[in-house]
Amino acid sequence: MTDALLTLEGLTKAYPGVVANDDVSFQIKPGEVHALLGENGAGKSTLVKTIYGLVKPDAGRMLLNGTPFAPANPRAARAAGVAMVFQHFSLFDALSVAENVALGMDDPPGQRQLGARIREVSEAYGLPLDPDRTVGDLSAGERQRVEIVRCLLQNPKLLIMDEPTSVLTPQEVQILFTTLRKLAAEGTSILYISHKLEEIRNLCEDATVLRLGRVVATCDPREKTARDLAEMMVGSVLHQPEREGGESGEVLLEVTGLSLPAPSDFGTPLREIGFTLRAGEVLGIGGVAGNGQDELLAALSGERPAPPGMISLRGRDVGRLRPTARRALGLLAAPEERLGHAAAPEMSLTENALLTGDVRERLSTRGFIHWGKARDFATRVIERFDVRTPGAETAAGALSGGNLQKFVIGREILQKPDVFVVNQPTWGVDASAAAAIRQALLDLAETGAGVVVISQDLDELMDIADHFTALNEGRLAPIRPARGLTIEEVGLMMGGAHDMDVADENAIAEVQA
Repeated sequence: MTDALLTLEGLTKAYPGVVANDDVSFQIKPGEVHALLGENGAGKSTLVKTIYGLVKPDAGRMLLNGTPFAPANPRAARAAGVAMVFQHFSLFDALSVAENVALGMDDPPGQRQLGARIREVSEAYGLPLDPDRTVGDLSAGERQRVEIVRCLLQNPKLLIMDEPTSVLTPQEVQILFTTLRKLAAEGTSILYISHKLEEIRNLCEDATVLRLGRVVATCDPREKTARDLAEMMVGSVLHQPEREGGESGEVLLEVTGLSLPAPSDFGTPLREIGFTLRAGEVLGIGGVAGNGQDELLAALSGERPAPPGMISLRGRDVGRLRPTARRALGLLAAPEERLGHAAAPEMSLTENALLTGDVRERLSTRGFIHWGKARDFATRVIERFDVRTPGAETAAGALSGGNLQKFVIGREILQKPDVFVVNQPTWGVDASAAAAIRQALLDLAETGAGVVVISQDLDELMDIADHFTALNEGRLAPIRPARGLTIEEVGLMMGGAHDMDVADENAIAEVQA
């Protein structure tokens, strides 16, 4: 093991009631792109936080280039040559690129010198950045470049990347992969975490699989299928979403010329959004984060009223109705942010079930809450969607991300909506839970409901959608049948190609025929 850049030996970390890492051992070689795989709760986050100096292990040790390595904090980890790009960006919208980069450096140079270095490094690795631009004006892909360049300026020996492609177009993913391969060729090791298993197969040359805190497998992911990798992670046969299919029915939801101003300085205005959703149809809406997804869901759910004539449900104008009134008519929604938006973290699952289920499940009468019925409803959601929790009185904030997501989706589906709009249904959810959620959405469509799925996961949309479109700067690309779309066409739509060529339309029609 002397040729390893980083060696982990018997790392163990326990928290009350759970062992997050249990005798974890593996190594990362110089210049290697190494995947770390596992379901939600498998121990990946604890492990990388240990490497980056955010968590102190209870037992075991680490070696960096054969020398004992035990960083007391991230600054010590960075000084030793370990850098990390987190899944959620830590940038200030009101500051410039250079100012954000400086904040993440332990000893930044002057702004002029730093700006020159940002231009030099970003162009050398195919990630061009203007150091003077305000971060709030950048796309999600450009923001990720800021995070990566900030790390590269520190000349890391090991770069940890957590779900780095979740906000990128397919074209931006390829640019990122080119950069990572160049870094690896120059000797930088990369520890890569992602739920996108085809990416793992494409990029990584070695993989360590965690399950319940323990290493259960190591492999060359290039020699495995995505299904093989998923089943290693969950420890059982993975059931893929299945749908019988069929003809779509009557028009349920019609959106015509929906235009709304941005809700904040860094929000996105909606521009002439229009589509029709029929009974039994799943409409997939892709797009890079920050292009109007949250604003569209808010308009459809009733959180933001719309002018008359823009949103109709079964022929009735609902644009001025608030969420409770729309729910009573059968239009339900689940936002992207689980805690604080879809669920109140300090409230129990029973109370959270009441928050959105009151009207359709008749959980109160003249202001008096039927707590027994509310508890029964929460229990039905827990049982039907396999939510791992001690019971309905558990606080929402105590659940893992995947289990809370199953509860949020299940709470809405069990209310039998006519139209269900959901944003990022499987965000940060492991393969098993994601498959269960996708199947639930398909099952809902089979009952005759219309489903709008807004997602940054293109594989997800291609698996379940009948029709596909993409949001870019608050505009929708022309809606296309999902079957037959190529990843290049999808990438162009996500990048703002709103006017699709007629020849492309004919080509897709021929594929479908």
